[in-house]
Amino acid sequence: MIIWILLAAALLVALFLRYPYFIQDVQFVRDRFKARELVLKYKQTNYSILDRFSEVVKAQPHKPFVLYKDETYSFQDADELSNKAARVFLQIGLKEGDKVALFLRNEPMFLWMWLGLVKIGCSGAFLNYNIRSKSLLHCFSCVGAKTLVAAGELQDAVEEVLPTLLEQGITVLTLADRTENAHMQSFKEKMNQALSGPLPEGLRSRVNVMSPVAYIYTSGTTGLPKAAEISHARLWFVVCFMSKMGMTTKDVIYISLPLYHTAGFIGFVSAIDIGITVALRDKFSASNFWDDCRKYNVTVFQYIGEIMRYLCNTPKQLNDRSHKVRLAIGNGIRADVWRDFIDRFGNVEIKEFYGATEGNFGLVNYVGKIGAVGRHFYYLKKHFPYAVIKFDIETATPLRDSSGFCIEADKGEPGLLVTEISPCAPFGGYVGDLQQTEKKKLRDVFKKGDLYFNTGDLLRIDEENFFYFHDRVGDTFRWKGENVATTEVADILTMVDCIKEANVYGVTVPGQEGRCGMAAVTLRDGQRFDSTAVCKQVENFLPGYARPRFLRLQNSMDITGTFKHLKAKLVEEGFNPNKITEPLFYLDEKVMDYVPLTLDIFNGVTSGKIKF
Repeated sequence: MIIWILLAAALLVALFLRYPYFIQDVQFVRDRFKARELVLKYKQTNYSILDRFSEVVKAQPHKPFVLYKDETYSFQDADELSNKAARVFLQIGLKEGDKVALFLRNEPMFLWMWLGLVKIGCSGAFLNYNIRSKSLLHCFSCVGAKTLVAAGELQDAVEEVLPTLLEQGITVLTLADRTENAHMQSFKEKMNQALSGPLPEGLRSRVNVMSPVAYIYTSGTTGLPKAAEISHARLWFVVCFMSKMGMTTKDVIYISLPLYHTAGFIGFVSAIDIGITVALRDKFSASNFWDDCRKYNVTVFQYIGEIMRYLCNTPKQLNDRSHKVRLAIGNGIRADVWRDFIDRFGNVEIKEFYGATEGNFGLVNYVGKIGAVGRHFYYLKKHFPYAVIKFDIETATPLRDSSGFCIEADKGEPGLLVTEISPCAPFGGYVGDLQQTEKKKLRDVFKKGDLYFNTGDLLRIDEENFFYFHDRVGDTFRWKGENVATTEVADILTMVDCIKEANVYGVTVPGQEGRCGMAAVTLRDGQRFDSTAVCKQVENFLPGYARPRFLRLQNSMDITGTFKHLKAKLVEEGFNPNKITEPLFYLDEKVMDYVPLTLDIFNGVTSGKIKF
């Protein structure tokens, strides 16, 4: 008997050594199944997030729901204020199925308005408060909205396009306390006069779980933003995904990400589902971040893009570890920043995930492997089909074999992540843009007639089956017959003491194939550009083809509201000193240094006299 016990123990040890993450893998797949079953149940019973909100209000009416600056709103307050907002919308003539564009910053009114719209069977289109003019009109009109509500401080931006809106018969409201523009109505004045009691039944009698509840836009880093329709069912799918991140009913979640973006909005909706308190910040502030966490007793926060690096770049404080934060949920953290963050701010559990607003698939780094975005696991792939396929950077198309089917990438090889489109994993596309919707679909991937979603992201799977983000398609460029990943080059550049941020992209050079590497960089406070150190860094850590040939010094980076670098204008301007007033540098390999890019050097490069 003892021998059998020892043999069993030895077998278990051997299995653990060979498959150290097996239990966690199985747990994750099981959680995915449970989430899918829950969404199916909600579909069958037509159970919405609003139904869940009503239950939470009844169960804990006086529990703090939203903390904002020095204000506290309970769940009951939220219910009553959203009732008042709903009555304003009814008063101005909205009916079930209508859409309202919310052009607002992070503030509680954003939340009351959205809840109010849902209560009357309408939906909100969340406009990025940084957009203006053509982009503003495009985002407003593409979803078919007939009403616009704007923050008081954004009134000037609205007035720029007001004549066009009025021509289209659009109702425009402002959150300013009062407005002297005869073409705008004050939402606050109307709301102050509205009743806060329960709304009449039947206002959303035709709404079901497939009805739209919100419209969220892509960031538009390379063109005009595209709107993705979020149905009640899709909202549940993402909320159930978030609920497996480790939050509990005792948590307080800090949201400083914009509510118009998927991450910030889902953080708020997940708080409704779990019944927890939201500490809301109008705009991310690195210098105020930890003070806010201490003030509101925050235990969970969301991050995206460069937020974690911004926090690590703040001056060190004696109370850096004096906080209650135990969990950070988000995506886009680099491995070196991950380590620095934990070393400095304590053992905060970081749940890095991968997903997209319009996507039909998500990954979670549930193991905590630094730098990874998730795990490749046989049963996950079997029940939620996906693949990383070989991709030709030059033609921007997947590689196919002699039979016309796509080829899976080898372990360690970056490839395009594609995910099967099915009734269980639908892709709704972009509102009013069939062309862009069709571009995201890949047909006949592994067999005739199959259909996959093109994520537009290059990922790789290592020998331990961890997923790593490599780059965005379009960001990766080809030079000297090799593929250059902009994120990898940027990571190397920001390791230099003088460089704060780096935005890497490819520019065309007359007479040369592909695109040559260039980087726009900003310097750390009090630092001067150290050309020798930068040159030494790229020489030591980057192959010749990946070294940025040109550098551009900027005072600040142009970024989206979610901290993604804007590249289109930089690519267009290239390295032409006639168009660019900022300092430009050229990598002179004869002296192995970055030297000022003069007109003589520019003319030499463009004429072909200076060869790379």
